[in-house]
Amino acid sequence: MSVQTLYTAATGMEAMQTKLDVIANNLANINTTGFKKDRANFEDLLYRTETYPGIQDATQTPTAVGTQVGLGVRVTSTQTDHRQGTLQQTGRDLDVAIQGGGFFRVVDPSSQETMYTRAGNFDINANGQLVIGSAQTGRLLDPPITIPPDATAVVINGNGEVLVRQPGVNDLANQGQLQLAQFINPDGLLKVGENMYTANEASGPEQLNNPGVDGLGVLRQGNLEASNVEPVQELIDLITTQRAFELNSQAVQAGDQIMQNISNLRRF
Repeated sequence: MSVQTLYTAATGMEAMQTKLDVIANNLANINTTGFKKDRANFEDLLYRTETYPGIQDATQTPTAVGTQVGLGVRVTSTQTDHRQGTLQQTGRDLDVAIQGGGFFRVVDPSSQETMYTRAGNFDINANGQLVIGSAQTGRLLDPPITIPPDATAVVINGNGEVLVRQPGVNDLANQGQLQLAQFINPDGLLKVGENMYTANEASGPEQLNNPGVDGLGVLRQGNLEASNVEPVQELIDLITTQRAFELNSQAVQAGDQIMQNISNLRRF
């Protein structure tokens, strides 16, 4: 029986290690623009059934309970919390936050792959196009928006219209329309790093529309969405997970001690 204790407690230690990894990633991205925190979900494993519930006893009466011993735990999934992060005012014309649901749609210039992001820290590339800058590449906003080189001001209103002011022109010129994508199951989006997601069968197809339409959020120019990681809650989870890991390690030690006592038995 003590051997099973070792294996059962080991599954608990492995599951808690995975949860610690998730918490560490949340804390590491506490200042990442548009980051959404994750949580680990667990489920119990198979059971060793010694007596089935409802089996008849000696008097032909069904028993109320049975005897079942669980064989441990495992991580079933990591689930993303898509709740709104705090808006942080930057005052920069090309910083845009989404207040509400939705994702910016971008295209990778090398692979032509469509990606999605909540980070709205836009830049203008050498061709005057709006891009999401990263350490690797500038991904083009889709639908594409081009800013004239002589533009003196850029205005992005709540419903996604991009307007620019040019010298000698009193009226603002419309340069295009920002659109947002939403998914029936945003938890199913695949995280690929660099604040990017990709769609797949789990997320369902994208539904593209203007901001403020069909439940999509509105845009806030001069702001960025901060990470929705709550430091206090993450630290509490860190402590409780560490204690759970220690308890499982103590169960391993207890099983080892029992096995040692058994092996040291002597026949007198």
